[in-house]
Amino acid sequence: MSKLFLKPALFLVLLVCGAAMAIWNHSTADNELTLPQGFKAETVVESLGRNRHIVVNSNGDIYVKLEKLKDGKGIVVLRSDKGKYDLIKSFGNYTGTGIAIKKGYLYATSDNEVFRYKMLNNEVADPDHPEKIVTGLVSGNQHSSKSIALDNAGNIYVTIGAPSNACQEQDRTPGSRGKDPCPILEKAGGIWQFKVDQLNQSYEQGIRYCTGIRNIVGLDWNTKENQLYAMQHGRDQLSQIDSKDYNNEQNAELPSEEFFLVKKGSDFGWPYCYYDHLQKKKVLGPEYGGDGKQQGRCAGKDQPILGFPGHWAPNALLFYTGKMFPVKYHSGAFIAFHGSWNRAPLKQAGYFVVFVPMKNGRPSGNYEIFANGFMGKEFIMGPNQAKYRPCGLAQGPDGALYVSDDQVGKIWKIVYGK
Repeated sequence: MSKLFLKPALFLVLLVCGAAMAIWNHSTADNELTLPQGFKAETVVESLGRNRHIVVNSNGDIYVKLEKLKDGKGIVVLRSDKGKYDLIKSFGNYTGTGIAIKKGYLYATSDNEVFRYKMLNNEVADPDHPEKIVTGLVSGNQHSSKSIALDNAGNIYVTIGAPSNACQEQDRTPGSRGKDPCPILEKAGGIWQFKVDQLNQSYEQGIRYCTGIRNIVGLDWNTKENQLYAMQHGRDQLSQIDSKDYNNEQNAELPSEEFFLVKKGSDFGWPYCYYDHLQKKKVLGPEYGGDGKQQGRCAGKDQPILGFPGHWAPNALLFYTGKMFPVKYHSGAFIAFHGSWNRAPLKQAGYFVVFVPMKNGRPSGNYEIFANGFMGKEFIMGPNQAKYRPCGLAQGPDGALYVSDDQVGKIWKIVYGK
């Protein structure tokens, strides 16, 4: 008699458990983010590590560059099986930010070197023996990450941030003068161009493509315009350096985070200048005799194509080339703002992904917040209070947009109309 009841009961338990597993495997909807109508976010992974930049291969595999090693490795590969992503491989014994895939190679950076890996059948062929194509780059105790972008002519562009706030004799010290000329600009504070197929290149083999940059993390090659674009982190501590000419409100909003169209030979003015989006001009920094209004030598420096409020910390830039999203997003720019610390005592800002419409290589309208809710609460006073901090962007082969977070290591996939 007991056997007759045991079988249906066991079948019911297995049926319920199987349904639960099916839901866990296939239901990845994520309601934490606020998105425009018609879009939805799916969770790729809840907590991976200190995710920095990401790239999605043509077969849908996600390559994640880590700022902190995970089980001794700095690159993680995720693969989807019916909507559930698993870690299938990790390699590279170095941390860093930059990662890209181009013409059969995976490129990745540490804070002072650039590597490439040959890919065969959508896999890294020899993960333990990459080719080192650039070495010996400046890496200081700030702005050390190396972002990369590749053009279609065999060049790779590497950001080399300045290990300084404003090239003062004593960094971040009130009353300390700025060095003039700034020696940092010889090997940092710019973007360098190297060849993708030459090994062990140093500064001597590279070309300083542009200068006058404090720190760039968001970098992308716009294939439609055949031009390099970048997002600059503006300088800090205007009111701390010069309390006479700047108050806390000005310090929170200035200087602008700058969206650059980068051309060979561009000079964007750091450390002598910064951009003020309220005045719509470059002005002289206080370390070089400025008072927030004077332009001086800054009048001739290259201008951004768009200025954002200060200290939003743009960490990724991506031009959308897919077809999944509505036409208004085609060829436009997505920017991931990481959020910064230098708005105190005012509340923090940033911590979202914005969209900038583009036409003929320049913004064709106002930016709009595309993905929000990363902070997890309405107000925070410091970055550690944020639930997530957007850091990387990538486009999938189907046109979906991926966003990585480096606070807890979450990754989202944003889709439209599914």
